[in-house]
Amino acid sequence: MNLAFWRRNKEGQPKKKSAVREWFDAAIFAIIAATLIRTFIFEAYTIPTPSMEKTLLVNDFLFVSKISYGPRIPMTPLAVPFTHHTLPFTKYSKAYSEAVHWKYRRLPGFSDVERYDVVVFNFPEGDTVALEQQEQSYYQLVRIFGRDNVWEQNHVTSRPVDKRENYIKRCMAVAGDTLTIKDGIVFINGTQAPIPAESERTYWVKTTGDPLNPSRLDELNIDPSPRSVDDSSTFRYDLTPGMANLLKTWPAVKDITPYVKSPRQDVQVFPHDTAHYRWTEHNFGPLYIPKKGVTVNLDSTNIAFYDRIISVYEGNKLEAKNGQFYINNKPANTYTFKMNYYWMMGDNRDNSLDSRFWGFVPEDHIVGKAWLIWMSYGHGSIRWNRLFRTIK
Repeated sequence: MNLAFWRRNKEGQPKKKSAVREWFDAAIFAIIAATLIRTFIFEAYTIPTPSMEKTLLVNDFLFVSKISYGPRIPMTPLAVPFTHHTLPFTKYSKAYSEAVHWKYRRLPGFSDVERYDVVVFNFPEGDTVALEQQEQSYYQLVRIFGRDNVWEQNHVTSRPVDKRENYIKRCMAVAGDTLTIKDGIVFINGTQAPIPAESERTYWVKTTGDPLNPSRLDELNIDPSPRSVDDSSTFRYDLTPGMANLLKTWPAVKDITPYVKSPRQDVQVFPHDTAHYRWTEHNFGPLYIPKKGVTVNLDSTNIAFYDRIISVYEGNKLEAKNGQFYINNKPANTYTFKMNYYWMMGDNRDNSLDSRFWGFVPEDHIVGKAWLIWMSYGHGSIRWNRLFRTIK
């Protein structure tokens, strides 16, 4: 970094740098070194929502390993250092330029994405964003309110893959798996998937007539205010399996049963095809997770699963004319996948917007593996018992 080293004064000694130049050189070196570490080794993230509770809590600060699955080469290399998609202190200014775009490449890593890993990835539906409602999927907004209303009421922009919002979920199925959800329980290839010990779901808690003691609930880290009341003796609580088993021993508790939505036509649930599927987030599938090199038949009953893969993630032109599908202007009744895909779900199963609502996660969206909690903050203080815990 010190080009002045090669300049000699009249006595043949290295030319002394000014203090400003020394600080400038040190700052440039620090920025380059930090950028390389952030891009290729690990990066810090913060948990913003409760979708992974109680495995991960809001305001857990994580290190995410880039080398576990292999560092992804930046696809949008021209960007302001230490920013993601928006310049600090602005609402709409991009922190990157799309003048240069590199195709997806990944360096070798220690492993592939495996079932039940906790993974950070770019939000698959984040290619288009309504900036005033960035926490919502643009496509979900369009399905609910219509495209014209969304465009009239928001600034709408597009984002490249590596500048889409970062999400963290658990990988429940990898490429080639078949996933089914029955009454909220996940099955992979016909076998029940393990339930993470700290995962939450919503339960109906039937009592003798009175709500549970809020002080005791707070001691167990259970929200003491039930989200809704079915009748004077039945309440809804978010509980881990261990919490549910403990509450069953309380004298005031008569019964605990998991909350399960009844089948209905739900446009919010993937694949958003109510003509052929009456799936909910609790009863879903069976669904095949696409694998690179596998060929599937295309018809009107399954095109909703694959249309976004074909046209958005893998960059083809897909059209339907007179009952026939055309890919890149050629008739097609089959399609061969170019990438592997994954199915991601939050551990807080009834409070998570995940693959059940927006579908598959392509391999080029994978950022890294959640590795270590280095800081955690909540209820006005540091959660000391969570510091330096590895993530499972």
